[in-house]
Amino acid sequence: MAEQRRPWIVGMSGASGTPYARAVVGALLDAGAPVDLIVSRAARLTVLDETGRPIRDGHWREDLAGFLGRDLAAGADLRYWPAGDLAAGPSSGSYPARGMVVVPASTAACAGIALGLSKDLLQRAADVNLKEHRPVVVVPRETPVPRSHLVQLLALHDAGATVLPASPAFYAGARDVQQLVDFVAGRVLDALAVPHTLYLRWSGRLGEARLAADTNDPASRPDPE
Repeated sequence: MAEQRRPWIVGMSGASGTPYARAVVGALLDAGAPVDLIVSRAARLTVLDETGRPIRDGHWREDLAGFLGRDLAAGADLRYWPAGDLAAGPSSGSYPARGMVVVPASTAACAGIALGLSKDLLQRAADVNLKEHRPVVVVPRETPVPRSHLVQLLALHDAGATVLPASPAFYAGARDVQQLVDFVAGRVLDALAVPHTLYLRWSGRLGEARLAADTNDPASRPDPE
């Protein structure tokens, strides 16, 4: 009997920060995990604005291949659900999922999930995973944070979600923007207990990551005489 497919559900809402979603989805696929992706209507506009790429329901496979920068025909277990399809699999608690990540998480998405509005499939899937006591990671990016948003984030925490702001650290020796993005994606996978090698972990030795980056950076090495 074949093993039942149990995906991680990834929801992209309309906040700026599409590189975080791309890094999380890519890392989950690299780890061999199946992924179900939900892209809100507002997120489509953000993806188009930040990358110049559309995400269309009828052409999702080719559009996501371009957005993710990978061949989805090469064994990637990725399923796409339209955000307006409230009868989709992830809308039910009986749908076999491991949990969910909302990345990036807009203030509207956080509020909708915290209040249980279920106005689209993204909010409904998050609500379902919370009620089923599965891991739910919410990645807010917007700043500064008003009191109303803090209240909704606290409500999400109290409901069992992990609130993981998109706050990259610099101790891992990052030399470019992608490494900062990968740090946040790595922390998301840590919260899901999914193995990865997206960043160099803190070992207790000051400057270790910086020295490792210098060693691996050809520009930092002395010219041979």
